[in-house]
Amino acid sequence: MNTRHTRPFLILETGQPVASMRRHRGFPHWIRVAAGLDADEAVVVNVEAGEALPAREGFAGTIITGSAAMVTERRDWSERSAHWLRDAAQEGMPLFGICYGHQLLAHALGGEVGVNPTGREMGTIDLQLHPHADEDPLFKGLPAQFAAQATHLQTVLRAPLGATVLAKSSQDDCHAFRWGERAWGVQFHPEFSATHMRGYVHARRDALHGEGRCAKSLARAVSATPHARRVLRRFVRHARGLHGH
Repeated sequence: MNTRHTRPFLILETGQPVASMRRHRGFPHWIRVAAGLDADEAVVVNVEAGEALPAREGFAGTIITGSAAMVTERRDWSERSAHWLRDAAQEGMPLFGICYGHQLLAHALGGEVGVNPTGREMGTIDLQLHPHADEDPLFKGLPAQFAAQATHLQTVLRAPLGATVLAKSSQDDCHAFRWGERAWGVQFHPEFSATHMRGYVHARRDALHGEGRCAKSLARAVSATPHARRVLRRFVRHARGLHGH
C-alpha cells in the first residue's frame, strides 16, 4: 500500500542546466527523480525567474537547486532567497542546498563564499568524510570515501559560525556542512546521473581545454555515484520523520 504524504517538499529553482542538457528537463525534475518524490510531492518555485517565495508553513522541507549564477553577484532574487533561507533555518525548517544552493545557504547563515582557489572542480570526484560525519543523520554509515559528481567554480570558503563541516575533496575543504540539526549544504550534485555529468563535461570542454585539462579523459572517468544519491534520499526521509510521516 502506498503511503501518502500530506506535506510536499519545496524546491527553490535558482537556475537552469547547461543548454545542451535541457532536453533532460530542469534541475527540479532531476532532484525530484533522484529523491524518489512523486510529481505531487514537490512544489517548484522558480526564484531566478522572479517567482515569489511562499510562506514556509506546510512544507516537509526545502531543497535549493544549483545554478550557473554566482552567489557573490548578489542578485536581487538570490539575496531575497538568502533572507528567506536564514529565517527558515532559524525556525527549524529542514533545508538541503545543492551546489549554488549549498553556497547560498552558507551565505545566508553568515559564511563566506568566493572563487575556489584551486580552480574548477569537475567530474566524478572522491569525497572524504570527516570522522564526525558518522554521527550525522544523512551521512552516518556511508563509506569514509565515496564518489560524487561535481561542477563548480565558487565554493564555501568559510562555513557559517557553528556549522559542522562533514566532507571534503582534494579541491574543496567544505563539500558538505550541517548547521543546527536541520539544515545541510552539499557542494556535490547528488541528483546528477553519469549521463548528466558527462553532458556537463562536454558542455565545458572549451573552458577545460583553456585550463589545460582534457574533457575526454574527464568524461571517461565519470561513474555512477549511488552513495551521493543516498544522501539526498536520506534528507527526504529525515525531514518527513521530523513531521511524523
